[in-house]
Amino acid sequence: MTEDYQGPDQVPEEFPLGPGTTGRFVIVTAPAERVEAADEGLTTLSDVAGVSPDEASEAGDVDPEVLADSEASVNFPDLGILVAGAVDPEQADRIRAAVDDPQNPLRAIVPERRYRALQERPADEWGAAQQGPFGEEPVAEVPTAELLVATGAQYSREFLEGYRAALTNLLEKLPVADLPVLAEAAATTAFDESQFTWGLQVTKAATSRLSGRGIKVAVLDTGLDLGHPDFAGRNVVSRSFVLGQAVQDGNGHGSHCIGTACGPRAPFSTVGRTPSFGCASNCDIFAGKVLNNQGSGTTAGILAGVQWAIASGCQVVSMSLGRTIRLDETGYNPAYEQVARVALLRNTLIIAAASNDSARPGMIYPVGEPANSPSILAVGAIDQSLRPASFSNGGLNLPHAAVNIAGPGVNIHSSFPRPILYRRLQGTSMATPHVAGIAALWAEANTMFRGAALGRQLLHSARWLPLPSRDVGAGLAQAP
Repeated sequence: MTEDYQGPDQVPEEFPLGPGTTGRFVIVTAPAERVEAADEGLTTLSDVAGVSPDEASEAGDVDPEVLADSEASVNFPDLGILVAGAVDPEQADRIRAAVDDPQNPLRAIVPERRYRALQERPADEWGAAQQGPFGEEPVAEVPTAELLVATGAQYSREFLEGYRAALTNLLEKLPVADLPVLAEAAATTAFDESQFTWGLQVTKAATSRLSGRGIKVAVLDTGLDLGHPDFAGRNVVSRSFVLGQAVQDGNGHGSHCIGTACGPRAPFSTVGRTPSFGCASNCDIFAGKVLNNQGSGTTAGILAGVQWAIASGCQVVSMSLGRTIRLDETGYNPAYEQVARVALLRNTLIIAAASNDSARPGMIYPVGEPANSPSILAVGAIDQSLRPASFSNGGLNLPHAAVNIAGPGVNIHSSFPRPILYRRLQGTSMATPHVAGIAALWAEANTMFRGAALGRQLLHSARWLPLPSRDVGAGLAQAP
C-alpha cells in the first residue's frame, strides 16, 4: 500500500526526527485527570520555549488545513494535548527540561508520527529470510501444546515430563462439562456462511438479541461509502479530518471496518445472497476520516478524530490503524495513553488493532502503536481454526503492550465501496471492528458498561482459548 499523503508527513527520510515523523511535536500539557490545567501548561510552553497554538480545537471543531500544515500548532484542550509545529531543536530541549521538572504541568513531548491502515501484507513481501521490516532477527514463538507434541525431540526429557504433569494436573481439576468446550476450541472448525459470516458465528453476535440500538460507535479510518446501500436509512454522522478529501471512502478499508462493526443484518446484494456481517446492526455510526485515501494519516488527525468522538458521546471508538514498533522499542506513546485515559474518564472505550507485522510461526512482532498503550484495548486476530493469524502481533513488551482480546481477522466478508459492494479482507484491522461491535452490544445490555467497565466486561466474557495469552489475551470476544 502506498504511503503517499497530503500533509505534514511529506518529510525527507533524513529529517532529524527520523523516518515516519512529520516534523511536529506532540506535547501532553496536563494530566488526564486535570485537563482543565491545560491552559497552565500552554503558559509554561510559551514561557520556556515561546510555543503557543495557532488554533484551539474543541468538540472536534478543527480545520483540516491546520492539521496538515507542518508549521502550524493546534491545541486540543479537551485532551490536554498540543501538536506544535515550527519547533526548533533548542526549543524542544527547553520543553524536555520543563517536562522533567515536577513543578510544571507538562507531562511529555514526542515527535508526531504517521500511521497506516492495517491490512495484512502479502507473504512474499517478507522475503525468504523472514527478517522484520527493520532487519531485526526473528522472535521465536512460545510453543503451544500442539507444537510441543509435534517437535518434542528438541526439548529435554525433564521439560517434557514437567509439562505433561502440569497439563495432566490442569485437566484433572477441570469439570467434566468443560472438556467438550476445550475439544471444540482446539479443533479446526468449518463454518457455513450461507446466513452469517464465520466471525458473527464464533463470537455469538449472530444469535444475540441485542443490536447496539442507542449506542454510538465511532470508526476512525479512511471514511465510509456514504451511498452504499447497506447503510441507507441508518443514523450516520461523518466528519473528515483529512485536507482536501471528503468522508467518502476512496480506499475501502474504512467501509469494510464499519461494515463489520455496524453493518446490517440483511445486507443488500445484487448477486445472490450475502451473509450477515454486522455485529451492531442498529447502532449510531460515527465515521471519522483520519486516514487519507491512500491509507495514511498523522497523530494530529487521529487526535482530532478521537476528540470529536468523545465530544459526540460515543461509547466505543474503533481504530484499525497503527505503526510498527521495533523490537527495541519497549515504551509507549504518552500522548495516546493520555487520550485513552481522558476517554475512559468520559465513558468512552478505545479499541485498536494490535498490528500485522508478524510472520508466524517464525517471527512475532510487538503490539503496534497506538494499541500498545495500557488504557487502549488491543485486539489480536484469529483464523477460522481459532488459532492466531499468521500476521497478528503479540504481547511481547509487557506489562503495558499486551494483546488484551482477540477477534476474527482472516477471510472476513464485509462491505466495500461501490461498485464492488463486498469484499473479503484480513488483518487485525478486521478483528478490531468485531470487538468494537460486540462492545456496543454489551453497552446496550447494561448502562453500567461504560469506559473501563465496558472493557472489563469484554475481557470477563471472552471465550477462553487454549493459546498463549500473549497472542489472544483474555480470549475470543463474545456477544451477550
